Amino acid sequence: MSTSEPESSRSPDDRCTPDALLHSAPSAGVGPEDLVLAAGRDITPANLEWARRKLDSEGPAAVEKLLP
Repeated sequence: MSTSEPESSRSPDDRCTPDALLHSAPSAGVGPEDLVLAAGRDITPANLEWARRKLDSEGPAAVEKLLP
């Protein structure tokens, strides 16, 4: 959609999420499943083990390195 299009012609579904609502880490903490999904991987035993090791070495900030 062009930015020159009038606001009134936009669909209600075409609105942006406010920055204050955007966040990458869950409020309850980052778990291995979160890290696996953030990496775009399937949840498998091997990927969960990779995520556990990464969280042990880097902490919750590990997920921040994967997300913009």
